[in-house]
Amino acid sequence: MINPDAKLVDNLSDKSKLEMAATRDGYGKGLVEAGEKDQRVVVLSADLTESTRSHWFAEKFPERFVQVGVAEQNMATVASGMANYGKIPFIASYAVFSPGRNNEQIRTTISLNNVPVKIGGAHAGISVGPDGATHQALEDIALMRVQPNMVVLVPCDAIEARKATAAAALSVNWRSKPTYIRFGREKSPVFTTGETPFEIGKAEIFRDPSIHSGQAADCVIIGCGMLLYNALIAAEELSKEGIECMVINSHTVKPLDEKTIIEAAQKTGAVVSVEEHQINGGLGSAVAETLSRNFPVPQEYIGVQNRFGESGEPDELIEIFGMGIASIKEAVKRAIARKK
Repeated sequence: MINPDAKLVDNLSDKSKLEMAATRDGYGKGLVEAGEKDQRVVVLSADLTESTRSHWFAEKFPERFVQVGVAEQNMATVASGMANYGKIPFIASYAVFSPGRNNEQIRTTISLNNVPVKIGGAHAGISVGPDGATHQALEDIALMRVQPNMVVLVPCDAIEARKATAAAALSVNWRSKPTYIRFGREKSPVFTTGETPFEIGKAEIFRDPSIHSGQAADCVIIGCGMLLYNALIAAEELSKEGIECMVINSHTVKPLDEKTIIEAAQKTGAVVSVEEHQINGGLGSAVAETLSRNFPVPQEYIGVQNRFGESGEPDELIEIFGMGIASIKEAVKRAIARKK
């Protein structure tokens, strides 16, 4: 019951047949695309050029690339100055360092001045794996969405990451805004296509049982990032048990597409939020804030439950931290039970 308007890949339930790519690859390709179309685009790196895939831009446009070194605070302030003089700078580092280490500089020189610096937060989430808690950014969405003027994007796969990165620089409505783009290191399923709709500020309904059967969904799963694939598979498996779910890709955490989310809550009466982030301050919090003001319904949260990460293999950690397919299915059943 995948929404045909979403234009996702065929047979997405068969993971073995899907391309696997890291969202950081999409970020790197998006940088090049943006640089080709707008000469104002410049890229800065904090000594992590290859890790953040900024090296693709550096190789093609060396005159528009700046290696700042291990100095994330300086990188943010340099970029804010460049933006103030007409450039569209992208800065990238591991998310624990940017926006983690340089949060004050982002706040004071970028968000407060409302200049169009684009912040790439790499290696986000526990799927960084063996690097462990110190390098697993689980608070970055919260840090960024609380800052006035900041746009927050969390693409679900490599293709969407490319679109999000390019749109942050090229979209007429958004290129003038400070923007945070979150992406990961681990390869994950590529289940969107070049034709899948993407627009900053607009959530997309990826699954809707009413399209095929006319049957109303029992719950809506609202997710972002690579865990959205788990959400889709969980919904497909639940369908075989007689439980139908809508699945919404809320790639823009801020500004949230409140209209789509409120309408989905009105149709289903139960919500599950899914994100690879602390449940406090992330997408789930944004959804809850919206629904509490407009249409309160039972909500369950899939995410990191107020703890730090740990070392391990990415897939192993996703399961241990309760963000796997089985955990999403259980959360849906809890939300529906509370509704009843």
